[in-house]
Amino acid sequence: MRLKPLVGIFWGVRWSGAIVLIFDKTDLDAAEPYGEFLTHPKGHYEFWEELRKEGVGPLKRRGWPAMLLSYEYEQWPRGRIVYNTKTNFFTLYADRKLQSGAIIQRIISEFGLASENCAVQSDPHYRSTETL
Repeated sequence: MRLKPLVGIFWGVRWSGAIVLIFDKTDLDAAEPYGEFLTHPKGHYEFWEELRKEGVGPLKRRGWPAMLLSYEYEQWPRGRIVYNTKTNFFTLYADRKLQSGAIIQRIISEFGLASENCAVQSDPHYRSTETL
């Protein structure tokens, strides 16, 4: 059974030799309108600062590495998924460092999307300093 499609923000982080996905998701019903799009109401910086304030415990409960707290939000490759209400199509904006087939498939799966209803695009806004 496929998940209900969601919009949101995400990062890819290298930890213990694997790529861990860090994400925050929103149902379309609760998404924020932005022109003809629905988008996640939080920005990357805002969510990252929330993670920092929560501390190590919530990170560990989610299976995310505590070392995140020592990085800035823009250091790791990141992206955003938006939904076009006119075309009923999702756009997955991602740092080029995340645009391998396996990572994109993991993101699509995590957000309950269908590959045939989602396009992957680069955006100059999503560029990071860390390598995967």
